[in-house]
Amino acid sequence: MQAIRSILVVIEPEHPESLALKRATLIAGVTQAHLHLLICDKKHDHSEHLRTLKDALLEDGHCVTTEQAWNESLHETIVLVQQAEGCGLVIKQHFPDSSLKKALLTPADWKLLRHCPTPVLLVKTANSWKDGVILAAIDVGNTDLEHRHLHGTIIDHGYDIARLAKAHLHVISAHPSPMLSAADPVFQLKETIEASYREQCRAFQAEFDIDDEHLHIEEGPADVLIPFMANKLKAAVVVIGTVARSGLSGALIGNTAEVVLDAVESDVLVLKPEEVADHLEELVVGR
Repeated sequence: MQAIRSILVVIEPEHPESLALKRATLIAGVTQAHLHLLICDKKHDHSEHLRTLKDALLEDGHCVTTEQAWNESLHETIVLVQQAEGCGLVIKQHFPDSSLKKALLTPADWKLLRHCPTPVLLVKTANSWKDGVILAAIDVGNTDLEHRHLHGTIIDHGYDIARLAKAHLHVISAHPSPMLSAADPVFQLKETIEASYREQCRAFQAEFDIDDEHLHIEEGPADVLIPFMANKLKAAVVVIGTVARSGLSGALIGNTAEVVLDAVESDVLVLKPEEVADHLEELVVGR
């Protein structure tokens, strides 16, 4: 977060109190990042609104540019502008869709999470991050190289936000319930599953300096446990990774990040494995 030099802020004129812009200015105030304000609209001219926002931000000492653009869809417009401007973070306010609409159409914010190569911060509340809880969600049981790198990225961003907001970092990892049919005896009993995860956690805790008080290991599905713990701790921000699944499998299975997004009362920062981010960048460049 501290290394991000440019932030893309999605402005939605129909919502004059932009939570995304408020969050972006707070981050930029600490990191000195450049702010690029974007309105995605092909029908109406918003130059006056953008000029007003820019003037106010310049007066407050921020470095700002503005743009109005449209390219086929909301998420495609955002990703293309993010790539063109070299922004290292996208900030957008999240407006939840109805269950019926989600059943019929993939929400625009889900598409943004799947296709945007850079971290995306979806802002849901005006609550202060200061002195709050930053909850980083990882999968300790997944120790392949891609997940280990992703875990490192999630924890690094969690620590960055905690330092930026003078907040407290907590970490949650879910482990599966016992399965008598599991080939590996470790996964047949609750005690052996939890013991195995605790053992893996010790190395993880030593590497990232996470003590027992700030590590939460729970049994059950991640998309249920993460919102439960976020609400229990009254988390200000949930930091989570996504595999950026798309296509039919994405529509049928869904990503944990997408399910968590509408289930928590906090802002959500979504990160991707480096390999996935690189692939998404190649897709955008190759268009």
